[in-house]
Amino acid sequence: MSRSSASPRSRLRRSLTISIKTKLGTLVVVSVFITTGLLMVALRTETELRFITVFSVIATLLITQFVAHGLTAPLDEMNTVAKSISHGDYTRRVRGADRRDELGDLASTINRMADDLEAVDHHRKELVANVSHELRTPIAALRAVLENVVDGVSAADPETMRTALKQTERLGRLVETLLDLSRLDNGVVPLKARRFEVWPYLSGVLKEANLAASQRGLTSGSGHHTRTDVHLHLDVSPPELTAHADVERLHQVVANLIDNAVKHSPPHGRVTVRARRGPQPESLDLEVRDEGPGIPEQERHKVFERFNRGVKSSPHGPGSDGGTGLGLAIARWAVDLHGGRIGVAESARGCRIQVTLPGIPQARG
Repeated sequence: MSRSSASPRSRLRRSLTISIKTKLGTLVVVSVFITTGLLMVALRTETELRFITVFSVIATLLITQFVAHGLTAPLDEMNTVAKSISHGDYTRRVRGADRRDELGDLASTINRMADDLEAVDHHRKELVANVSHELRTPIAALRAVLENVVDGVSAADPETMRTALKQTERLGRLVETLLDLSRLDNGVVPLKARRFEVWPYLSGVLKEANLAASQRGLTSGSGHHTRTDVHLHLDVSPPELTAHADVERLHQVVANLIDNAVKHSPPHGRVTVRARRGPQPESLDLEVRDEGPGIPEQERHKVFERFNRGVKSSPHGPGSDGGTGLGLAIARWAVDLHGGRIGVAESARGCRIQVTLPGIPQARG
């Protein structure tokens, strides 16, 4: 909506624009008229030519000074704002963005750039704060376990070592998640798509999730959720369904969606992974549905943002601290890498996230 409403204003602005070239041309024309007018006055009143020349030069200089000030003053302000931005001050803005000339367009561009840089700087600070918090928790827990062993408070028995191992695994998962995030930003992840059978593949992903839950509890990058009570159900039709995608990246999508669904499921809830053939050759429609509290409509556009934890008080007992807030962002990235779509769909109960992968790219021409 914002694009469609801004477009007519932009066209109107362009239609009313008075370019600097036009202003300079007008200055030349006015100067010529003034000089010609003074010459005609001189001829009719027999005024000496030297006086006419002096008056003409003074008048031309005054008009030129007025026009030049209108052109250079905004440039001086833009220079000042640009220097402030280069020194890390993203709060200053250029006045005169409503001018109907090239300087107004330049002012608008600088202000938009300042807005973007301010948002990036805010995101960077938020990223550092969140990552520091996420790393500090497992490191502190691991340090406490090892200090107890070194000080003789605890024995280095298998149970203590398992506790240390869990914290190490948790730290490793978080680092791996951050590496995925770094690859996302740098765009260095190649897509290795191939044809595969959907049922055996998704069945393996669900078995991994069940195995993780039975061995150490279903864990995310920042939390430890023992949810062995949640039942995972797979629904693939037709059973011989095949698709074309990068199976490693698709694993990130499905695993993160399952992790998110299980964390927000009620006790003894059910998470369903549903797969159907898409409209294009080897395309795939995936759906992960849970029976949790669902996502309010006004919050759905935020669920795939980084570090959006979705922390809520929930009556469903285990597991709803929101994790790192990176899993769904990485899932969206992996889907975008395929050129597909991911989003929260309407559901009478719980949360339903739909994924569409385009399959084999269509040849053009």
